[in-house]
Amino acid sequence: MQIPETGQRWVPYADTLPQSGGEGVTRRILAHSGGLMCVENTFEQGAVGALHSHPHTQITYVLSGSFSFTIDGETRVVRAGDTLLKENGVVHGCTCLEAGKLLDIFTPAREDFLA
Repeated sequence: MQIPETGQRWVPYADTLPQSGGEGVTRRILAHSGGLMCVENTFEQGAVGALHSHPHTQITYVLSGSFSFTIDGETRVVRAGDTLLKENGVVHGCTCLEAGKLLDIFTPAREDFLA
């Protein structure tokens, strides 16, 4: 298992490397190029994505579970099928209410995830 190469066209899920994304969170880096990145995050119930910001625009698609998300000071509960936009520099974070998965798309790619 490994982190996919930049620009790798085909990324079989079974070949991706699960990494710690914090306590109760597993991150898998999927396809990415210099300008775009797809990342799956699996959360255990109660796991927290601490409030933070970064110089990347991020779209999150809730694959499963439910989460209390805060974006720029506003908090809402989101569930499977919901989509969230976090523009670069906006403070955001979440608490997992029901175990689930999030699919994050970043532009540009998160080089810090590839280090």
